[in-house]
Amino acid sequence: MSARTTLSAKGQVVIPKDVRDRLGLRPGQKLDVSESAGAIVLRPAQTRPTLTMEEAVARLREIIKYDGPPVSIEEMNATIDEEWAKSAIRRDERSRH
Repeated sequence: MSARTTLSAKGQVVIPKDVRDRLGLRPGQKLDVSESAGAIVLRPAQTRPTLTMEEAVARLREIIKYDGPPVSIEEMNATIDEEWAKSAIRRDERSRH
């Protein structure tokens, strides 16, 4: 399908009605704009449902199953520091070769 439209002085473009109808585009709908190989691509914006902090934590708990004892912030920080130091040593060794 091919159609032609005109760019206004304000940079606005009218999407032909038959194209809007076929794609189910509605007034006020957000579109993502990208450039690809010298072409302008418009896609309906993907909307993501907004989660509360409690909902996000509940989802994470479903994904990450941890049955061990509680770990303190200090223990987490110490582990992060240890792993960061190990990775720094590995990066240094790789840069020498």
